[in-house]
Amino acid sequence: MSAAFTLRPVGEADFEPLLDLSIRVLRADLDRVGRFDPDRRRARMRAGFDPATLSAIECDGRLVGCIAATPAADHIEVHSFYLEPDTQGRGLGAAVFAAVTARHAGLPVRIEVLKGSQVHRFWEKQGFVRTGEQDFDWLYERPPSLGDSAPAA
Repeated sequence: MSAAFTLRPVGEADFEPLLDLSIRVLRADLDRVGRFDPDRRRARMRAGFDPATLSAIECDGRLVGCIAATPAADHIEVHSFYLEPDTQGRGLGAAVFAAVTARHAGLPVRIEVLKGSQVHRFWEKQGFVRTGEQDFDWLYERPPSLGDSAPAA
């Protein structure tokens, strides 16, 4: 299933619902590594809450997630990609990711994934390879030659 979706810049009214979503999506993995702190999660979400780079994801008028793509000189950094659990595993994430990265064709895409998180499988299916690690995260990169076209959104 590749559900029809729309992407739009986030607005301030989206902050609390998307903060709540990020907590629901991340909490088990952050608890597992002893890193869940609601104040830290709020601060991190606020730091990345930029309408120029963070898009809200809607399906049938319902806010179901968000994704950020921050351009750098030689790559795109994807972060804050959260989807409602009831929308996961049906192709929506791959379709959204393809649409967002198509806007930046020709550049490698980088992400950080919490060590031990099951989401690493999703990223590997999108063509990412692990390039390094930090204390709590694996670093991944996808070369620009993979999937630089997007389905209609």
